[in-house]
Amino acid sequence: MKIIHGIKIGGLQQKIFNLMLIVILALVGAFAAVSIYQQKNLTHVVEEANTEQQTAITAVSEATMESVLASTMAKTTALQAYIAGDLFGDVKTDVQTFQAFATELFANAEMFPPHPFSPPLAENDGVPSAYVLHEPGVDPQDSQMLGLAANMSEILLARFASSDKLSGCFVGTADGNLLAVSNRSVSCLSSDGTPLTLDVRNRPWYRQAVEAGELFFTGVETDSYTGIATLECAAPVYRDGELVAVVGADVFLTSIRDYVESTTSEGSFVCVINGDGQVLFSPMKEGSFKPELSAEAPDLRQSGNAELAAFVSDALQGATGLRTLSVDGKDYYMAGVPMDTLDWTVVSVVDKALTRQPTEAMLENYEAINAKALGAFRSGTQKSSQTFIVLVTVLILLGMVGALLIASRIVKPVEHMTRRINTLRGGDTLFEMEDVYRTNDEIEILAESFASLSKKTADYIEQITEITAEKERIGTELALATRIQADMLPNTYPAFPDRPEFDIYASMDPAKEVGGDFYDFFLVDSDHLCMVMADVSGKGVPAALFMMASRIILASYAKQGMSPAEIMRSTNETICQNNREEMFVTVWLGILEISTGKIRAANAGHEYPVLMQPGGKCELYKDKHGFVLGGMDGVKYKEYEFMLQPGARLFLYTDGVPEATNAENELFGTDRMLDALNEDMQADPQQVLHQVRRAVDAFVGEAEQFDDLTMLCLEYKGKE
Repeated sequence: MKIIHGIKIGGLQQKIFNLMLIVILALVGAFAAVSIYQQKNLTHVVEEANTEQQTAITAVSEATMESVLASTMAKTTALQAYIAGDLFGDVKTDVQTFQAFATELFANAEMFPPHPFSPPLAENDGVPSAYVLHEPGVDPQDSQMLGLAANMSEILLARFASSDKLSGCFVGTADGNLLAVSNRSVSCLSSDGTPLTLDVRNRPWYRQAVEAGELFFTGVETDSYTGIATLECAAPVYRDGELVAVVGADVFLTSIRDYVESTTSEGSFVCVINGDGQVLFSPMKEGSFKPELSAEAPDLRQSGNAELAAFVSDALQGATGLRTLSVDGKDYYMAGVPMDTLDWTVVSVVDKALTRQPTEAMLENYEAINAKALGAFRSGTQKSSQTFIVLVTVLILLGMVGALLIASRIVKPVEHMTRRINTLRGGDTLFEMEDVYRTNDEIEILAESFASLSKKTADYIEQITEITAEKERIGTELALATRIQADMLPNTYPAFPDRPEFDIYASMDPAKEVGGDFYDFFLVDSDHLCMVMADVSGKGVPAALFMMASRIILASYAKQGMSPAEIMRSTNETICQNNREEMFVTVWLGILEISTGKIRAANAGHEYPVLMQPGGKCELYKDKHGFVLGGMDGVKYKEYEFMLQPGARLFLYTDGVPEATNAENELFGTDRMLDALNEDMQADPQQVLHQVRRAVDAFVGEAEQFDDLTMLCLEYKGKE
């Protein structure tokens, strides 16, 4: 094989190309000759048949279908819009009645004593009942408006029981309370049976009714407790020009949704579009008519399809009559009629392909016409087929002879190479060049490549064997180091079963095999408990070694009875004496006087502790930070004191908690941490740590853990 100016001469590629070129040219010539002959006969027959068929079918189908659809779709769409408008018209009348009654009630408040009320009860589930919900931090017993509004309980219950349209009705007072009537009281209870709270004045029906200053229909929203799509009608109530309440009613839209989804049949369906041009209800699962919630759905009036945008705009203004539109690659007949009560419109859609069904009546005429054409076509194709078979047979025989002659030179060295490769096993794994491979073409190049690859593979296997053994040794040692580090920290719970004055729990999850975070707690004497939370700079084995040394030094000074400031100063001096790697550790250390609940603490550059006194919420205790331990010699540290009342909690953590990062590079943050801590105020220390870890895991998702997660929680119970 020679290469001249980048062109290969005499190679395997040229040999195969020559053979294939001969075969292809012969096949193309034969096929072209037959095709030309058949095309002349076929063209004339098809043209005449198509002309007669199209004329007959088109004339009948278009005239018939457009006449029927224009009449039927307009009547059906108008009826559907009337029925839906009647539903919301009744709801509007109900809310106007509630508004009038509430206005009189608040205007003559002195004539009505406070009416009793109660929270939602599980035993009332499935039975129409009145119950009270409130915003977080609002006490219904302190409300002067709620007792007065509760006088509407009977009228709300009566209207709810007599209506098949309402899913609930309510009165929201301006001081953050809600009197509700429904048969779903259990949906307002948590898993432990306590009533859920509701941000009354921030609900869309409350805000939008107040902003409008009159009766108002919301968009389609999700119910706070059931998650069902709902629409709410609400109206404000004023006394002497001042807002005192908002009355309203819920309508679950499942009946409209189920009806709309049942309308799909052989390419036709009905959909409902709101005043913002968004598809609210439709049986379609994809495309432009796919339904979505109001906040997410696109406005079809802004669609890139100009015909669809114009149709939706017209349908919201008035009846459109029958129109033909192309949407999502299909042609449709459409008609729209707006509702009377809401600014919605009902649209009927029929796939234009259905109009072709009457063409089936024309197919009999087409079959007769086509039969004549097929007879002439078959006669011509039979002769052409015989000619084509003869030509193909001759070409195949010629191709086989040529392939056999050339393959004898190609296959022999390839077969020898295959046999040699199949014998490579055990100690004989080296492929070497032989004379049979020297064919002066690509086979010779392939054999040389195999020989080179075989030698490199043998060297690579030897290197991989050595690396694998070393990796297994390191992995074994790291696993042992992980267990040793876990055993170094307190890990037996309950830690002090004979001390009922307090309960403590801690955990440490390293980001790598071993971590740099650590916690510690131990009794200095019978009345003093020392607690430590620390974070060493860096990660992995170096941080773990520095962590163990720091823990031992801190514990040794603490057990000598030193104050927190003295412990920090002494530990810093010890670490700085021999810290050539310039590592450092942030530390929070506190000593609890068990008999009184007083804590003396010092902070060396660590995170703020979290404190919760009885009856309050978890909040950051923003203490003053000293310099990190190991960062600089001669640093003095200040300590401070605070008291834990019986029932108080102290939560300590490292920066791995607030700095946990999700896939979008967002930080978990202290606000989310405090929300997790406040989630269950009755949880014990172990449960507190678990609920924070669940919140972190849910936020981070599939993102990798970049830092150690270490937490400690103390619950002070006092002597009693």
